[in-house]
Amino acid sequence: MASKKIVLLHNAMIVTVDQDKRVFRNGAIVVEGDKIAAVGQSREILHDFSASADEILDLQGRVLLPGFINTHVHTSQQLGRGIADDVDLMTWLHERIWPYEANMTEEDSFISTLLCGIELIHSGVTCFAEAGGQHVSGMARAVKLLGIRACLTQSTMDSGEGLPEKWGIHSTDYCIQSQKELFKKHHDTAEGRIRVWLGLRQIMNATDRLLLETRDLANKLKTGIHMHVAEIPYENQLVVNTREVDHGTVTYLEKIGLLQNNLLAAHSVWVNDSEIGFLSKAGVKVSHCPAAAMRMLGFAPIKEMLDSGICVSLGTDGAPSNNRMSIVDEMYLASLINKGREAHTKGATDPTALPAEVILNLVTVNGAKSVLWDNEIGSLEVGKKADMIIVNPFSWSMVPVHDHISSLVYCMRTENIDSVMCNGQWIMKDRKILTINEEEVISLAKRASSELLKRAGITIPSRMNFL
Repeated sequence: MASKKIVLLHNAMIVTVDQDKRVFRNGAIVVEGDKIAAVGQSREILHDFSASADEILDLQGRVLLPGFINTHVHTSQQLGRGIADDVDLMTWLHERIWPYEANMTEEDSFISTLLCGIELIHSGVTCFAEAGGQHVSGMARAVKLLGIRACLTQSTMDSGEGLPEKWGIHSTDYCIQSQKELFKKHHDTAEGRIRVWLGLRQIMNATDRLLLETRDLANKLKTGIHMHVAEIPYENQLVVNTREVDHGTVTYLEKIGLLQNNLLAAHSVWVNDSEIGFLSKAGVKVSHCPAAAMRMLGFAPIKEMLDSGICVSLGTDGAPSNNRMSIVDEMYLASLINKGREAHTKGATDPTALPAEVILNLVTVNGAKSVLWDNEIGSLEVGKKADMIIVNPFSWSMVPVHDHISSLVYCMRTENIDSVMCNGQWIMKDRKILTINEEEVISLAKRASSELLKRAGITIPSRMNFL
């Protein structure tokens, strides 16, 4: 049996994000195969491991962090960047996104996920939770090539208005069976980097039978459920009108027993205090997508959720609802938005709301808990998977660095992320992705996007007065 490659990185500022919040000013880490074998002071690690290391890297004071986790992203929507700007959510869905998705091929999804993956990796993401698309097999092919880690989900709907004729409405039996087959085909593949979750697009497109059978199947398969929850007031009102509850989606999901600790609820903007209590008691995870929420949904009560013990993480959402797939940008926005929200709700800003260390947790340890993978990722600890990023703080965007945690949240930009390792393998080094040809993917994506929009009959009104 071949011995595992040993990589030693030293002379780094290591932010472990472990339970003890350890930070090594001159730290070193040892990777053996796909796992972390040692973390500590450079002097001690070099003494113990330099003789056996296959690769030794002097990071010259750069920052070493756990890989970031994006807990809500539609990778299949990357080819639709810019097709639905400045429109309300229902127009966004019925006139742009659903026609777009209905006309996608598996090859489109493959190319779209590759393109999205490029942006995710450049922003330090080593793991993402797919929010739901039509061609999971295409996504899986891309994830295998990219070298990234993912929880993949099919967009599942068995009812509702506005669905494209090309789709039709799938039966509940089809929705459940297709996901069983995807789980069997793709779960725990790509050296264990791919997990398959179950998807519920939203309550407005799900019968009670689909909700309950998805819950039961997820428990049987020991996997997660990814669902858009309480995005807009219209959704809550529709639930009140059709499902006989006094508030909305979260109240109804609690009533039927769908709230549980393997549910990842995206957005969850329109919830009241009682519903925050329901989410907390059930152990539901919430993915906060600041840019997308501010664009179409509103202010989510994130501080109240965190104060109640809810595990909140960060997501970018898809390109048509954000345009930027940078979790680095979301960190910055999450802090500012939630500080400013205090002025909206209480009459004065609260500069202490969601401080830098909390924001960093949202994209690391909380992200790992949200995707049910915290036993292996989310912090730099012995025995965990070697998913980590190197940040170069020695540029105009971050210098001077007085407080590393603060600078990572408030100053860091995507350009500062130098290298990315996932599962013990370098997938980006010196800002160059090693697993795929970026230029080739970009060329394929431009052509595929143009052809897809033509098939879907989507035209984007021009804002320019061409001469």
